[in-house]
Amino acid sequence: MTDRQVVVVGGGVMGAATAWLLARRGADVLLLERFGPAHDRGSSHGAMRNFNTSYAAEPYVAMLVEARRLYGELGAGLIEPVGLVRHGGSPVYPDVVAALASVGQAAEVLPAAEAQARWPQIRVDREALWIPEAGRVRAEDAWRAMLAGVEAEGGEVRFGTAVTGVRVLGDDEVEVATAEGCTTARRAVVTVGGWTAKLLGDAVPLPELRVTQEQPAHFRPLDPGLEWPTFMHDLDRSRHDGWLSGIYGMRTAGEGIKAGWHGTGPVVDPDHRDRAPVPAQLAALQAYARAWLPGVDADAADPISCTYTTTPTEDFVLDRVGPVVVGAGFSGHGFKFAPAVGRILADLATDDAAVPPAAFRLPAARRRLVV
Repeated sequence: MTDRQVVVVGGGVMGAATAWLLARRGADVLLLERFGPAHDRGSSHGAMRNFNTSYAAEPYVAMLVEARRLYGELGAGLIEPVGLVRHGGSPVYPDVVAALASVGQAAEVLPAAEAQARWPQIRVDREALWIPEAGRVRAEDAWRAMLAGVEAEGGEVRFGTAVTGVRVLGDDEVEVATAEGCTTARRAVVTVGGWTAKLLGDAVPLPELRVTQEQPAHFRPLDPGLEWPTFMHDLDRSRHDGWLSGIYGMRTAGEGIKAGWHGTGPVVDPDHRDRAPVPAQLAALQAYARAWLPGVDADAADPISCTYTTTPTEDFVLDRVGPVVVGAGFSGHGFKFAPAVGRILADLATDDAAVPPAAFRLPAARRRLVV
């Protein structure tokens, strides 16, 4: 007989969402987190994240609808609908408009001059996509609400508990080892971000998971009272020497206007990283702010450090192999989807017939345990 029905390893937003939804279903769930609450060693910390809904592909569009609903069930006001301006003239904009219309959400493509007039704090030189129902997620508040939900529904959360191993004992039994001892469960859900390959080793053959140290920054707004939409810039790098990737950003109250490159940081070991900004990357980001964010002081930059764990396709890994469920590879765009990710992982942990969306499954050749 196992000690628990499900042990969730990793208490960032994906693990917290999974444990919350498992506990809400009545599952006997234990959530283990290596570090303390709201630590800054991974990918989930920080007050705000973009709620960027500019997707055209399934299953992401359906997951956005589900995530919005579940955030609403989690607590009032966790999504701040300040809208999203995505500019740069990408050919995907009409596809996004059509995809969002199919789920009852508005979006429109604006001429550059109209977008520039509406948002003078952002330089726009090509057509822009405007999504009024997009915006920001109050990230830390949402994560704390998930943890409170776990405990309110009878689950258990333990911080400062490092998992040292996950060992498969049978089709419906797995052992989770910590310094304090071992716990057996019918399922283990592993959501440990950049530590996924380290913890699972060869037990669950994974795709390549590239861990990078990302270095966005908060910039001081020139008009502190001005509201900002969230924003994305589809930079045409052939027209702009020195830009590293597209840009994303948003306002965070009390911290400034966050802006960052997407997935361009150095590859790191999550246990051995210095969190120091790469000078060339920070200088390029400040140069971007001077050129494209006239509403900020580009010289007043406060660098931030976090990690991305990226798959080769930037699609997530959500799958089960034997009694081990894996959620990994959120590739810098996963936070907004957390409640929907948690629902998928909870399904995989409790329903043997559950099948994740095809885009998130491990390849057939990898869907076997190495014992």
